[in-house]
Amino acid sequence: MSQTTAAAGDVTAPATIGARLDRLPILPLHRRLTAVIGVGLFFDTFENNLSGTLGKVLQSDFGFGATSLKLVLASGFLGQFLGSLTLGRIADRFGRRRAFLVNLALYSAFSLLGALAPNAAWLIGTRFLAGLGIGAEQALSDCYLADVLPAGRRGRFISGAYTLAFCGVPAVGFAALWLVPRTPLGVAGWRWLFVLGAVGSAVVWVLRRGLIESPRWLAVNGRAAEAESLVSGMEAEAAGRGLLLTPPETRPEPPAHASTLRDILGPGLRRRTLVLWLFSVLSVVGYYGFGTLAPQIVAAKGYGIVAGLGFTALSFLGYPVGSALALPVVDRVERRTLIALSSAAMVVAGLGFACAGSAALVVVCGFAYTLCSNVFSSVSHVYLSEQYPTVIRATAAGAAYSLSKLSAGALPFALLPVLDAHGPGALFGVIAAAMAVLALTVLTLGERTTGRPVD
Repeated sequence: MSQTTAAAGDVTAPATIGARLDRLPILPLHRRLTAVIGVGLFFDTFENNLSGTLGKVLQSDFGFGATSLKLVLASGFLGQFLGSLTLGRIADRFGRRRAFLVNLALYSAFSLLGALAPNAAWLIGTRFLAGLGIGAEQALSDCYLADVLPAGRRGRFISGAYTLAFCGVPAVGFAALWLVPRTPLGVAGWRWLFVLGAVGSAVVWVLRRGLIESPRWLAVNGRAAEAESLVSGMEAEAAGRGLLLTPPETRPEPPAHASTLRDILGPGLRRRTLVLWLFSVLSVVGYYGFGTLAPQIVAAKGYGIVAGLGFTALSFLGYPVGSALALPVVDRVERRTLIALSSAAMVVAGLGFACAGSAALVVVCGFAYTLCSNVFSSVSHVYLSEQYPTVIRATAAGAAYSLSKLSAGALPFALLPVLDAHGPGALFGVIAAAMAVLALTVLTLGERTTGRPVD
C-alpha cells in the first residue's frame, strides 16, 4: 500500500496515510508519545501558574506597585501570544518535532534567567521571553497528538496527556508552599521554582529528540516515502502483536500545498474560525481567571501569604482530578455538550468560592472549581485539535491559542480592578457571564467533531 500525495482536486486515493493511522489499534508507541507530550505539558502548566501563584510573594519581595504586579502577571502571556503565532507556523512549515525543540529551548533558557532577576524589569522581560517558547506548547501538543492518534481514541489519549499535564498545577502550588518560606543555599525559595521549571523543560527537550515526525505532516509536505515507512512500521508492530487491523476507509488524500493563515478565514472555514477565536478568548476568562487570581482572591478575604498559598495548593488538586474524570466520557459524549455542561458547573463553583466565608468552604469550592474547569479544559483541547486539516492545523490552532494568551495577558488589567473595587462576587459575576456566552456559542454554532477524521 504505497502512498502518494495528492493535490487538491485529485481523485480519491484507496488508502491515505490518515485513514491507515485511524484504523490502527493503540500501540505502545502511541502511549509513549502521549507520555512524552504529557510531561512537556506538565511544565507548561507549571509555568502558566507560576507567576499567579507567586504574585503576592513577588509583590512583597520586590515591593511591586499595582502596575508592576499586573505587568509581571501579563508579560508571560504576552510572550505566549507571539510564540503561539510564530511557532505554529514553523510547525506547519518545518515539522512538529522541530518546533517542539525550539519552543522548549527558549522556555528553559529564559526561565533559568528569570530565577536570577534582580528587579521587576528583569523579571518582566524574562517572563515575556520564556513565554515566546512556552506559548506554542499546547497548540503543538494538541496538533501532534491529533496527527498520530487513531480517531476513535483521540479524545481519551489527549485527555490523558492533560491529566499528566495538570499535575503541574498543584505541583507549583505545593512547591511554592514548601519553598517560599525557605532560602535553600541562601537563595530565596521563589527563585528555586523558576529553576525547577527550567531544568524540567531541559529534560523534556532531550526526551522529545526521540519523537517521530507526524506521518500526516510528512504526507502533505511531499515526503510520502518517510510517511509510508513510519505507518508501515506501526502496522507491522500491530500485526506482530496479533492485533486486528480493520480495512482503512476510502477517503480523499489531504491537499499537499502550502497554506497561509489567510486560508482559515476563507470559504468553508470562516465561521468555524470565528467561533474558535471567540471560544479561545472567553475560555481564558474562566480558566486562567481563577488560576491566575486565586491567591489575590484569598488575600482579599483576609488570609495571609502562607495561608493563602496553602488554600491555593489544596484547591489546585482539582486540576488533575478533573482531567482524569474526563477520560471515560470524552470519546462517548459529544464535545460541545461536555463543554457547555462543564462551563455551567464552573459558574456554580466559582460563585460558591466567591461567597465562601470559612477556610474549609474556600478550599472545597476552590477544589470544585478547578475540577470542573479541567473537565472543561481537557475537552476543549481535544475540540480545538480537531478543527482544521493537517496542512494548516498548527498554524490555525496557534492563531486561536495566541488569542487565548492575549486574553490571559489582559486579565490582570481587566479583572484585578473589579476584584479591588467590588470584591470576589463581582469578579465571578464577570467570569460567569463570559462562560455563559461561550457555552451558548459552542452549542449553537460549533462543529461536531467526536470520532471524526481530522484530515
